[in-house]
Amino acid sequence: MKGKYTTNLLLLHLIVFIWGLTGILGREITLEPFLLVWWRVAIAVVTIGLISVFSGESIRANRREIMRFTGVGLLTGAHWICFFASIKYSKISVALVVLSTSAFFVSLLHPLFKREAPRRYEIALGLIVIFGIFLIFKFESGYTLGILLSLLAAFLAASFSTLNAGFVVRYKPIQIAFWEMLSAWLGLTLFFVLTGNVSELIQLPAPRDLNLLFILGVLCTGVAFIVGIYVMRVLSPFTCALAINMEPVYTIAMAVVLYGSDEWMSPGFYMGGAVIVSTMFLDAWFKKRQLKKAS
Repeated sequence: MKGKYTTNLLLLHLIVFIWGLTGILGREITLEPFLLVWWRVAIAVVTIGLISVFSGESIRANRREIMRFTGVGLLTGAHWICFFASIKYSKISVALVVLSTSAFFVSLLHPLFKREAPRRYEIALGLIVIFGIFLIFKFESGYTLGILLSLLAAFLAASFSTLNAGFVVRYKPIQIAFWEMLSAWLGLTLFFVLTGNVSELIQLPAPRDLNLLFILGVLCTGVAFIVGIYVMRVLSPFTCALAINMEPVYTIAMAVVLYGSDEWMSPGFYMGGAVIVSTMFLDAWFKKRQLKKAS
C-alpha cells in the first residue's frame, strides 16, 4: 500500500510540473486562443482514443452521461481560451498568479453545489484573496484585461473541477477525459462554423507551432488529464490540493529562467501574488485539521 501511495504521489508531482508547462507553451504558440484550444483538444481526443484502444479500457457512456460530460467539457474549453488569452494580453506570471484564485472560487461553489453553508475560515481566506487581487490591480493596471480574463479562467476552472470531483467516484478517468475533450472540440468547431471561420481549421499551423501543439495536446492534456484524475482515487484531497498549489510556482520559475527580465514584475505584484498563493496553503492546512478532528 505504501509503495502504491508513493508511486501516485510522484505521478501527481510530475503531472503538476507538466501542467506548469502549459503557460510556457501558450506563450510560444503563435495561434490565437480559440484556434490554439481547438487544436489542443483535437489532439487530446485522438490521444485519449488511442490510449483507450491499446489499454482496453472502455469509453462508452449513455446519453445522460454524455450530456453531463458535455457541460463540463464546454466549461473546460472556455477556461483554456480565457487562460491563453490572459497570457497573450499580459504575462505568464500575471496569468498564473491570478489563476490561483480558483481555490477561492471552489470554496464558494462547493458549498453551493452541496447546499451547505460556507465555512467561516473559507470566507476569511476569500477576503484575503480579494486583497491580493486588489494589490495586483493597483500595481499592474496595465494588464487589466489579462487579469480579468485570468479571473474568469479561475472561476471556470473552479466550476469544472467541482463537477469533476463528483464524476471521479462514478466514472473511469479515461471515460471522463474522452467525452469532455470531445465536447470541447465539437463546441469550438461549431463556434468556427457559426462565425464563418471554418477555413482556419483546414490550414495546418506552422511546423514549430504544430510541434508545440503536439506536446500540449498529447502530454499536457491527453496523458496528464487521465493521470491527474487517476491519482485522485488513491491520494487524499489534502495531498492533491497541496501538490496542485505548486503549479503557479513551477510555471513562474520556468518563465523567469526562460524569459528573464521580460517576466519580472513590480514588488507590489509579488506581494499580491504571495498573499493569494499563501491562502491556498492555509486552506490546505485548515482542511487537514478538519480531517484529523473528523477521524
